[in-house]
Amino acid sequence: MPQNNAGPGPRRTDGDNLARVQFLTVAEVAAAMRVSKMTVYRLVHNGELPAVRVGRSFRVPEDAVHEYLRGSYFDAG
Repeated sequence: MPQNNAGPGPRRTDGDNLARVQFLTVAEVAAAMRVSKMTVYRLVHNGELPAVRVGRSFRVPEDAVHEYLRGSYFDAG
């Protein structure tokens, strides 16, 4: 019988993590960021905001939006 060296408990795959990701539409991202949809499309196409293409539309991971906004803060003082 083959030995399982994965350790105790069920083996996790990337698919398990993807099931927990919350995706937003471009319109939802634009509303959250208070910008136009075109601005979101530019961010996606420039690689500044990661996205997944689903058919002819894009879905953006919610965590990526939060990370982008965290990285965009600057001290105006």
